[in-house]
Amino acid sequence: MVERTTSEATPSLKHYLFVFAVALALWLLLAGSLQRQELIAGGLVALAVTLAAGPRLGIFTGLRLSPMAIPHLFAYLGTFFVALIKANLDMASRVLSPSLPLRPAVVEVRTALRSSLGRLLLANSITLTPGTLAVDVQEDRILVHWVDCPPDADLEAATTAIAHSFERHISGFLR
Repeated sequence: MVERTTSEATPSLKHYLFVFAVALALWLLLAGSLQRQELIAGGLVALAVTLAAGPRLGIFTGLRLSPMAIPHLFAYLGTFFVALIKANLDMASRVLSPSLPLRPAVVEVRTALRSSLGRLLLANSITLTPGTLAVDVQEDRILVHWVDCPPDADLEAATTAIAHSFERHISGFLR
């Protein structure tokens, strides 16, 4: 379970505005129109969503709202996509060639991410990459089931192999 920090308990006005803007943008993208009635309906729905989500907006306090966050987000998405393809090809080769070694193990990965949202995204990135599964998150450690763990994998080696590339980019747009 990820603990909330004090700063995550109280979202500011910019977090409410962020959620409102995202909800409105999604509404307009789905509507496919900028007509007045769509703008009004989208604004009302976005307001309702923002107010309903208000008590849970504390998770968004982990966002870094800066111009450099956008390139980091795209770098993360590219890194995730490449890792996803590599992991899928690796797992497919292991399924098609049963002679390839499997050394399953549960390892710990350390993260420098401090926000609940950052740790959540990192754990989900690990889980969505075939061959790894985030089992638990506690403070700065993520417990990961790894299908092919090298025999000499310690905390640093596991962190580098599993999480470093994701975390490097996630830390650019999340705390």
